[in-house]
Amino acid sequence: MSHPIFRIATMAALSLSLALLAACRDSPEAAVVKPEIDPPSTPVAGAPLPPLFDDIERRTFDFFWETTNEENGLAPDRHPSRPFSSIAAVGFALTAYPIGVERDWITREQAATRTLTTLRFLRDAPTGPEAKGRSGYRGFYYHFLDMRSGQRFDSWVELSSVDTGLLMMGVLFAQSFYDADNDAEREIRAIAEDLYRRVEWSWMQARPPLISMGWMPEKQSFITHDWKGYNEAMLVYVLALGSPTHPVGPEAWQAWTRTYDRNWGEFQGQTHLRFAPQFGHQYSHVWIDFRGIHDAYMRDKRPRDEGLDYFENSRRATLAQHAYAVANPMGWKGYDDKVWGLTASDGPQTTKQVYRGEQREFRNYSARGPGPIDGFDDGTLAPTAALASLPFAPELVVPTAEAMRARYGDDLYGRYGFIDAFNPSFEYPVPLVTGKVVPGKGWFASDYLGIDQGPILAMIANHRDGFVWNVMKRNPHIRRGLERAGFEGGWLATPSPPPAATR
Repeated sequence: MSHPIFRIATMAALSLSLALLAACRDSPEAAVVKPEIDPPSTPVAGAPLPPLFDDIERRTFDFFWETTNEENGLAPDRHPSRPFSSIAAVGFALTAYPIGVERDWITREQAATRTLTTLRFLRDAPTGPEAKGRSGYRGFYYHFLDMRSGQRFDSWVELSSVDTGLLMMGVLFAQSFYDADNDAEREIRAIAEDLYRRVEWSWMQARPPLISMGWMPEKQSFITHDWKGYNEAMLVYVLALGSPTHPVGPEAWQAWTRTYDRNWGEFQGQTHLRFAPQFGHQYSHVWIDFRGIHDAYMRDKRPRDEGLDYFENSRRATLAQHAYAVANPMGWKGYDDKVWGLTASDGPQTTKQVYRGEQREFRNYSARGPGPIDGFDDGTLAPTAALASLPFAPELVVPTAEAMRARYGDDLYGRYGFIDAFNPSFEYPVPLVTGKVVPGKGWFASDYLGIDQGPILAMIANHRDGFVWNVMKRNPHIRRGLERAGFEGGWLATPSPPPAATR
């Protein structure tokens, strides 16, 4: 693919969830159909995984290690088309390197060197209010950067609060992982601290107390949408609350959770905070272990729902996605109890075609998900929707990974693991924005996306032994953000050791 038009069309105006708000429509809720399988059991973290997961994990790690620009540490938004860097993908890359150390794929010194290259570049990149020649402003970074210069890729690229948030999660993860008393790791901790302290979260409150989705330099104005409703912005508010320099007040979290009402309800037999694309139930959980900790919203629900916390909420969302695929109300090919998963992903093309006697809408890059809250389903499945949900429902995810690999073979699985997406129902003779159509199998994407690869790798690590979660529990900024949001209980009740930066 020679140009990224398919992603630009969806992502130019805003970021992931804004694409949902602007483009997706409410769908009638499908009737609940119980799948003909045994009811899921309680998830068991750390249960042994089949050999396929060793291969997935290594290949997904290699995506970040091999495709990142070694000169500046910028990770590509996608590969092999590689049009630009995504700062969110950089955050996932910074998280990937320590996983590689723990798995003995690279040395700690190699990981530290690559991490230092990345952090130094971010620290020294040009910033300011100008529309050109800048990488960021007021501590935030532009969503997409040129892979070589590291400057804003084009005039449609926003200064992004959520993508800066994903980057900062990786930065703080590096700060807590590299705790050795040597020059390289001390410098990593110091630069990470500086980068986080630079972010002016309170400036991004264009309409306080909520946080705006971003800012555009051409008009020196904020995007008109704020982060509200239940979605991936949980990590944005935790980071903003934890800032030692430019924090937002606790009322920001309270205002955000007050907008949950639209999302709370039942879908496919699961009562939970609904958000159609699965990434909204995954991203914050990549770094934060929400098991057993509760904010005021969850404490208010607990008298009527004793087991509920944000982790359990994501588990229920995963079960609902699975049940939707089994019910398959739209009759798409390939959906069943073993193959499922809708999220933001690549797609074949923006077009309307007749499927089973009725006109259906298909999309290229788009947010996808089931249900009445911003739902959209065009038959396009994304492996990351299932695989990055491994800690929530391993009894569902493990068979799905094995089934996808067995059914679709090398059309779906390649050098860096599972490609981004596929659509067994799409075999129309129309020009494709990306990917290929395989007769009898449907459409397959051609790229791997950093923001989809990263959660797969990290959540496999979390399922194995809680690695990413346990490192992040040591970070004082994350703990402070959670506590200022009103979270209590669980691991927050145990005092944390002093950070390495102060030892």
